[in-house]
Amino acid sequence: MDNRKVYMNYHNNLLQLEEHMYPLVDVDTPNVFRNLFPYDEVPKIAFNDRIVPHSMPDEIWITDTTFRDGQQSRAPYTTEQIVTIYNYLHRLGGPEGKIRQSEFFLYSKKDRDAVYQCLEKGYQFPEVTSWIRASKKDFELVKEIGLKETGILVSCSDYHIFYKLKMTRREALRHYLSIVRDCLEIGISPRCHLEDITRSDIYGFVIPFCLELMNLMGEYRIPIKIRVCDTMGYGVNYPGAVIPRSIPGIIYGLMVHAGVPSELIEFHGHNDFYKAVSNATTAWLYGACGVNCSLFGIGERTGNTPLEAMVFEYAQLRGSLDGMDTTVITELAEYYEKEIGYHIPEHTPFVGKNFNVTRAGIHADGLLKNEEIYNIFDTGKFLNRPAVVSVSNTSGIAGIAHWINTYYKLPDERKVGKDSELVAAVKMWVDEQYDDGRVTVMTDEEMVQKITEICREKEIIL
Repeated sequence: MDNRKVYMNYHNNLLQLEEHMYPLVDVDTPNVFRNLFPYDEVPKIAFNDRIVPHSMPDEIWITDTTFRDGQQSRAPYTTEQIVTIYNYLHRLGGPEGKIRQSEFFLYSKKDRDAVYQCLEKGYQFPEVTSWIRASKKDFELVKEIGLKETGILVSCSDYHIFYKLKMTRREALRHYLSIVRDCLEIGISPRCHLEDITRSDIYGFVIPFCLELMNLMGEYRIPIKIRVCDTMGYGVNYPGAVIPRSIPGIIYGLMVHAGVPSELIEFHGHNDFYKAVSNATTAWLYGACGVNCSLFGIGERTGNTPLEAMVFEYAQLRGSLDGMDTTVITELAEYYEKEIGYHIPEHTPFVGKNFNVTRAGIHADGLLKNEEIYNIFDTGKFLNRPAVVSVSNTSGIAGIAHWINTYYKLPDERKVGKDSELVAAVKMWVDEQYDDGRVTVMTDEEMVQKITEICREKEIIL
């Protein structure tokens, strides 16, 4: 006889059957899923066609790791740079605080100074949080500064438990819980970073561990967050894929089998297999309220989920930006390039120099007739970056006209067309350049200089 409890899920208004409990499965030898991760072959994506339902939370948000994971792959930011970027993140997140938190290292004086200065801003969002290893020594840093929440590294795959920590699963569980309890004892809310979850034994370790965490949360009545860390980028969003690679399966398991509420689940992805954005979006779709990101995807190895990408994923899923100021994304990109000296690859979506630049003549002709034909959305409105045409031997007369109209921001009544005397003269000059053997595109400076000369010669006023 099945005596399990039937309960109402008020998110989807369906009756559900209480699942069996999942005790810790302690093992003598590590389970490294060699059938899925043969190190001398490309990892395998297997399917069992077990489908879990979408469960989009009522509210979703972004959290930031620019100053933590984002600092692990580049020269450290100065204190001034951190505070400046933090101000930008506050503006970008808007009045509803859609960039909910930002996490910081605490190990150097520079980072601690940045924490204090950001706290002095008094912003509700992004909330300043920290990150520590699961050690008593690191815990003392959090106590000293007095933050309300801290992330704790709790590696959960047997790769880490056995090979890095040299522990058994039970020893790791006890060690992690002791640090979590230390936080709770002084009122600090722990955020447990389940490192390498996409190579972990979900039902043998992760679910039992999270059940223990939820019991502690009930005991202390302090929130305990679960960060789903796809550390190696192995996660996939395909329906029916097997765990531990299935992001839908992991989120479902945490919610249904471990009882973790959506608002306490956060996804943190890496881009080793080009899936960071799709996996983060999938985590939202299947029940995680938070996705953890880094500006421009800067992070360990191939990087993290780009924060600016998830701003536009949010808008596409919800039909609204809910107050986020996307023009700040362009300001941030300019700050990184000009003040920090970080080069953003030219073809990076939303922020790269060429993301909305076309060189093809036929595309330029389309842009001149109607910008919507070849531009993803009104990039002038959302990013202060109108679509532009880079002039070359393939741009054609339409491309030159579009460049002039865009660069000089000419109003509709003064825009030049393909029959313009100025455009014809510039086209003749461009053709001469390439007839003489030029192979590179025309720079803005060259175009401005030549247009100025032609306007003086022909007494044309732009």
